[in-house]
Amino acid sequence: MAALLLQKDPSLTPAQVQTALRAGAALGTCPCQLAERPAPASLDRASSRPEDLAEGETVEPASATSLLALEPAIRIAAFGGVFALMALWELLAPRRPLAIGRRRRWPSNLAIVALDTLAVRLLFPTAAVGTALLGEARGWGILPRLGLPGWLAAAVACVALDLAVYLQHVLFHAVPALWRVHRMHHADLDFDVTTGSRFHPLEIVLSMGWKLTIVAALGPAAVAVLAFEVLLNATAMFNHGNVRLPERLDRWLRWIVVTPDMHRVHHSVVSAETNSNFGFNLPWWDRLLGTYRAQPMAGHDRMTIGLEQFRDPTDLRLDRMLIQPFREPLASHQASRAGP
Repeated sequence: MAALLLQKDPSLTPAQVQTALRAGAALGTCPCQLAERPAPASLDRASSRPEDLAEGETVEPASATSLLALEPAIRIAAFGGVFALMALWELLAPRRPLAIGRRRRWPSNLAIVALDTLAVRLLFPTAAVGTALLGEARGWGILPRLGLPGWLAAAVACVALDLAVYLQHVLFHAVPALWRVHRMHHADLDFDVTTGSRFHPLEIVLSMGWKLTIVAALGPAAVAVLAFEVLLNATAMFNHGNVRLPERLDRWLRWIVVTPDMHRVHHSVVSAETNSNFGFNLPWWDRLLGTYRAQPMAGHDRMTIGLEQFRDPTDLRLDRMLIQPFREPLASHQASRAGP
């Protein structure tokens, strides 16, 4: 492949050849095609020697390949850090006593996280960040055509992606086939930090397909996509936390972020409450689109978490969780999905 590149352009330096090969692998493009058009500055110059740069020219700090290489480590570090903080907070200031102990729930919930991660990495090796990099290289999407400053385009991208996640969540409750897949998340008999990552692998794969479509249509910067992914993962663990916040602080916070008390309503066994408070990160969509419910009818201390259909603690086993979409007919939840 290197020989073909040199045939295309004999003036390429060894560093530029290596950069083109790495960029082709990262973007799913033949390196020979990259040689036919100017490479993005972040890909070409990041590997150049200082003497190859024009006077006053600087090397960009991040490239497509380095961002892809760092993405897994960034996400794992963020997940581990937030998870540890939330688990400690739950021990020091729990909101409710747990009905089922951690020893019975956490092994299966965390095993699902591992299976979900494996499924995404096998089916979508570069995931949303890779799609964003490909879009940047090929000029995809709406945002690049708006001419916004970088910081504003990143903010718009994060808000738009959050709206897409909200709409997807509503859809997973409204469509019976999708609810079968999503209901495993709701069948947890308690509500804590591990519930925030308890999703069936089929749902994770479908969600990633939806996210890749939105990223390709928007054309956000890859850094913005990575920031959103990390933020969404962190807020999902936060708003599923079994943690106590002062009431006044909760009332203020839920105008800017989904709080644990706000999202706990969504995990109520009461169908009308299950079909409310769909937001994972920003609370605005529930308020604007009429799906917001301030408090559960029974109160946070007395409300029942989960689904009427799955009350047997044996359903918390990993094998039962994995086959849950294919078990038992849909419950009455679907008949009353319109909510209050």
